[in-house]
Amino acid sequence: MQTVWLAVLLTLAAFLEVGGDALVRSGLHSTGLGRAGFIAAGGAVLLIYGITVNLPDWDFGRLMGVYVALFFVAAQIVAYFAFGQTLTLPVCIGGTLIVLGGAVMTVWR
Repeated sequence: MQTVWLAVLLTLAAFLEVGGDALVRSGLHSTGLGRAGFIAAGGAVLLIYGITVNLPDWDFGRLMGVYVALFFVAAQIVAYFAFGQTLTLPVCIGGTLIVLGGAVMTVWR
């Protein structure tokens, strides 16, 4: 059960970080009053991310390695749905290596 909780928490943290970054990016590339709102919302989401990822007492180095793989996947999902960016071959190959590295860190004891 603890492994499932950890996976959920790390996935939530990945989407919070990516979402906060996406909000800041949207604010930087927009004009008018919405600009400050996007940037402020992004900052708030990134603060929540920082608290979420640092609350548990875990093996920071090992789990952050796994987190990087989750972050990559979350970033590609948000890039596609929020910004209309599609995967390229270099991103797919590099991403595969990132995810395989995360899998190695997860299962190798």
